[in-house]
Amino acid sequence: MTDADLANCEREPIQFLGNVQSFGCLISVSANWEIKHVSANVGEILGLECERLIGASFADCFPRDSVHLLRTKMQILARDTGVARVFDLDIFEDGRRFDISIHISGRCYGFEFERKRDESSLDQVTYVQPLLARIKAHETVEDVTKEAARALQTMTGFDRVMIYRFEDDASGTVLAEYCEPGMDSYLGLRFPAGDIPRQARELYKKSLLRLIADVDAPVYPIIPPGDVGGAPLDLSLAVTRAVSPIHLEYLRNMGVVASMSVSILRKGQLWGLFACHNRTPLYIDYEKRTAVELFAQMFSYELAQIAHDGELAEIDRAQGLHDTLASQLSAGADLPANFDVIYDEIDRALRFDGAVLYSQGKYMARGSVPSKDEFQGLTGVLQSCDANSVFAINALSEHYEPATRFADRAAGMLVVPISAEPRDYLVLFRREVTQSVTWAGKPEKLVHRESGSERLSPRKSFAAWQQIMRGKSTSWTSHEKRTANALRATFQDALSKATEQSTAGGKQASQHQEILIAELNHRVRNILNLIRGLVSQGRGDATSIEEYTSSLDARIHSLARAHDQLTQQQWNWAPIWTLIDTEVKAFVSADTDRVRVTGDNVLLSPEAFTTLALVFHELVTNSAKYGALSDRSGSIDVVLQHGADGVLKIDWSERGGPPVMPPKRQGFGTTIIAKSIPFELHGKATLNYQSEGVQAAFEIPSNYVQSAGPAANIHDVIASDDEGGASLSGEVLVVEDNLIVAMDVSDMLTDLGADTVHSTGLVTEAMRILSEHPINLALLDVNLGQETSLSVAQRLHAAQIPFLLTTGYGESKGILEEYPAAPVLKKPYVATGLRQALSKLTDPVKIR
Repeated sequence: MTDADLANCEREPIQFLGNVQSFGCLISVSANWEIKHVSANVGEILGLECERLIGASFADCFPRDSVHLLRTKMQILARDTGVARVFDLDIFEDGRRFDISIHISGRCYGFEFERKRDESSLDQVTYVQPLLARIKAHETVEDVTKEAARALQTMTGFDRVMIYRFEDDASGTVLAEYCEPGMDSYLGLRFPAGDIPRQARELYKKSLLRLIADVDAPVYPIIPPGDVGGAPLDLSLAVTRAVSPIHLEYLRNMGVVASMSVSILRKGQLWGLFACHNRTPLYIDYEKRTAVELFAQMFSYELAQIAHDGELAEIDRAQGLHDTLASQLSAGADLPANFDVIYDEIDRALRFDGAVLYSQGKYMARGSVPSKDEFQGLTGVLQSCDANSVFAINALSEHYEPATRFADRAAGMLVVPISAEPRDYLVLFRREVTQSVTWAGKPEKLVHRESGSERLSPRKSFAAWQQIMRGKSTSWTSHEKRTANALRATFQDALSKATEQSTAGGKQASQHQEILIAELNHRVRNILNLIRGLVSQGRGDATSIEEYTSSLDARIHSLARAHDQLTQQQWNWAPIWTLIDTEVKAFVSADTDRVRVTGDNVLLSPEAFTTLALVFHELVTNSAKYGALSDRSGSIDVVLQHGADGVLKIDWSERGGPPVMPPKRQGFGTTIIAKSIPFELHGKATLNYQSEGVQAAFEIPSNYVQSAGPAANIHDVIASDDEGGASLSGEVLVVEDNLIVAMDVSDMLTDLGADTVHSTGLVTEAMRILSEHPINLALLDVNLGQETSLSVAQRLHAAQIPFLLTTGYGESKGILEEYPAAPVLKKPYVATGLRQALSKLTDPVKIR
């Protein structure tokens, strides 16, 4: 069986994502609240008929208040791709209580329901802080992991809880364990990387907790299995998602009936897992699992703090080493003469068995190292190292076969480049360490044939299996590599200072300065010549000094904006759409929604960017004065086409505005449009004055254009969150009983310009705020749990203060009959929807 076949087998678990476990059911809902998928156990969990749910409205299947609550909870998902949770909800208002999970799955929302069990009424989150306090009392990774395993076993009742850390080769080592009598112990054993495939590790970063309540329990398919195109529903974030039969077989081989895995993340990467096993079926309800997830996240912070403290100590040691060596080398950078001093100082900060300094063709060595001839043979390996970073390996013979002959003296090395040219090095060596690795079963992939095809089979034995590994030294830690990098900087800084004192170094610096001055002089002269041309040529267009001054000022500001954009790009290539965006916003800010750019995403060189800034400035200015943007009826389309020959074609097309007549004389602005690109860039330009609007076409040669990535089918000049045209000022009142939603809405209102946002979930507090503050606008949630916001709306209406109503109810006509007329915003919503709703308010004093 080939490696490719094995890789295909390792992807097998992904094929079983289309099922859910028996302790919960799933319903997926589209953006318009039509039910698209259900799991086959919906009838058992919810008492609803699967066949009648598909295509039905979600709001028709559940009570109105429950739908309102769930839609409000979904507001949390508007800015997050995670999971919203609802605990102990009497969703049918008939005494049956459920825990509910809501997540985003592609273009659908996934709702998962688990029947609430009456095993405990205690608030599980209250356990987290006391257990963490016990962990905080320890200072080493060994002690905190041991305490954490015990804490999680106390919270959940699993027979065995392990803390499993991933190694650099993706295998896993059991660092800590807490298990009941009679359970096999895996403490200190290592599990092969294939036991948790790469795909599974990626899922553990998205979905932090995975429960298998019973390996023998039935699983239920999703109905229908795919959408209209056949694509399956993405269950990556589903808490009830079933797992691969291969994994279930793996657990049975271990004698495990129930399991739970909880991710331990560090800096967004998977550091390890809590692996929990039980000999009998064990269901942990969703509320307790949420507390476990919180505990794991807080534990991750404790691990990170220990690592951070260690890093700070390493930084202090590295800084001390740098300071000592810098003072030793300050009198001169003759490293061979200072080799013994360097060796002794490094020996205080790092663990190594010998060192070689190879500088200026000289070989100097101390300790356990290769001989001079053996070291010369390593030149090829050393030459492959990057001169700007250290290079560490702990199995030198895997990179250089002859190293097996001196592995007893030097099996691993840490290379510290001293200079780029010539290639000089300080190399630290470590001796071979015969390692005894104890695996949880023999680490091999088992393949068997089933129904004419081959697939991976899980191991059936987890008895300790020992492997003796030779030819390797102990690994160089990240801390040691950081210290070595500090050494590299110290040595290179010392050599750099010595070089600067030499005649050659001084001459090179002088030449570099002359180049910079010449380039600056060239750019300043070009800018001055361009401005002089604008001053002299623009006089012919103006009929008054005011018109001339205004026109000249606008053109100079256009150049300034272009240069600002180029400066932000460090005078590098810049996107053409940002140029168009800037010009449109600067001159016709009220009409930017009528300018659209479509086609290819390209970059312009600085020369072309400056030239096109003036061209687009004149096009936008003319359109705002006489063309499509001079009234509210016209629009502009700009099409960008980057051809196979590298030439960029730009088509500017105006339509829908007032009739256009060719000018009686060619002014300076028209000259810029028609002649700048041919003259400055040796491209092409055509300008036609058609009655329905100005049409222009340009070609920019390939040497001024680069592709910036995939084509953008439609690029609006103004981002979507700027659509709608409404912005705020003054003080705003938000009446919303969900804290997270209130915080989200406050942020949106602040971004839209509100000076102060007052938020509350109580009617009495809202009335007090209205009495004490000059409120300009209000957002009212219709349902506040035990009360409604009707009285607040009536007071706002009487005071002539504009307001919006927000609601999670699907059909709101009956609910809002008593309310004064006001725009209604349906939950969940984002900033774009809020701005569009605000644009419907007409009070010119409050909404500007």
